[in-house]
Amino acid sequence: MALTAEELIEIERLLAVDDAGTGPFVELRRRFPRLACVRCDASDVTDQPFRQFPSFDLHLLDGSDHCVQITADPKRATAIVLAKRNTVG
Repeated sequence: MALTAEELIEIERLLAVDDAGTGPFVELRRRFPRLACVRCDASDVTDQPFRQFPSFDLHLLDGSDHCVQITADPKRATAIVLAKRNTVG
């Protein structure tokens, strides 16, 4: 099941908060229990992010075909990747 526009807006609002901790990941799991959410280091992902936030890059995953792949099309997104960036503070 693809992400809805409303879900994507809520995800973006959560990630827009300048919080480098695990807060957004935990909160996403709580609010979207059906959503597959992967967390990794930003250096592990070579594709351009769908959106960038203070501490995370957001990548969308398309799992509708046999192989999962990163997509820029929110209508095909069935999961997300939160790629944590090293921030200098």
